[in-house]
Amino acid sequence: MTQPLESTAAAAATHRGTQGAATPGGPRRRRASELLPRLRGKGGLVAALAVVAFLAVASAAPQLLATHDAYALDLGSALQAPSFAHLFGTDEQGRDLYSRVVFGTAQSLGIGLGAAGLSIVLALVLGGAAALGNRVVSAVASRLIEIQFAFPTLLLALLVVAVTGPSALAQVLAVAVGSAPGYARMVRAQILQASGSGYVEAALTLGHPRSAILRRHVFPNAIRPLVAILAMSVGQSIVWASSLAFLGLGVSPPSPEWGALLDAGRRYIVHAPWLTVIPGLVIVVVAVASTTIGQHLRLALEKGEK
Repeated sequence: MTQPLESTAAAAATHRGTQGAATPGGPRRRRASELLPRLRGKGGLVAALAVVAFLAVASAAPQLLATHDAYALDLGSALQAPSFAHLFGTDEQGRDLYSRVVFGTAQSLGIGLGAAGLSIVLALVLGGAAALGNRVVSAVASRLIEIQFAFPTLLLALLVVAVTGPSALAQVLAVAVGSAPGYARMVRAQILQASGSGYVEAALTLGHPRSAILRRHVFPNAIRPLVAILAMSVGQSIVWASSLAFLGLGVSPPSPEWGALLDAGRRYIVHAPWLTVIPGLVIVVVAVASTTIGQHLRLALEKGEK
């Protein structure tokens, strides 16, 4: 006799459920396969994340990636071109350039992150005061932003370094002060836009306290775009700090900070161009990686708002 249709369907469902349960890692395999389409077309983001991972390891444990002692002198191997023995070549004192780049990652990233973070804090203070302060405070903050913005970033940074003296802290302060005005104008515009939005007006109509509205609605919506800006500004800060170091206004030798490597290599630009070209390419790669991550964060935040 033929089985009833209901029992056949139930048996088939039971068989499929048993088969799926008996397959170890079945759901995990499906989740892993679902990630592949998401990563397709995002090769730039994957490459940028790989660069960030490499930099993180180089900052935390440079000895795991370095092939030589970054400070060991070997005058017999001075100014050797890149080879299997020395991936990035050697400098004028025979030190392995690749190992020096690796050991200089922590200091260079520290300067970039410090300058980017400080510039965002200054931007929040100035932009918030210009947007939310009373008439006097708003006018003073706005004029201060305009005065800072009128100066070229590099010139303003040079003035800061000239006052404080060349050092890593001076690079952080100089780059932060030079970058903050542009971000402050952005913060001011974001706060004013959020303050005039419909949901803020509705909250005011319902009698919510102004401080609560600022804390729950205005500040989160105004600060959200700064997450992507912070990621992009790290690479820009490293470029600006390296520019100051290239002019002799950064960390002093024998530091392997990337800007200091540029400054040391420019004396041998004709006979040993790799001393300048390779650290410059490293800085460019890091800047492109941070910009790529920042752009993807911005797109993700924009999609989340819609």
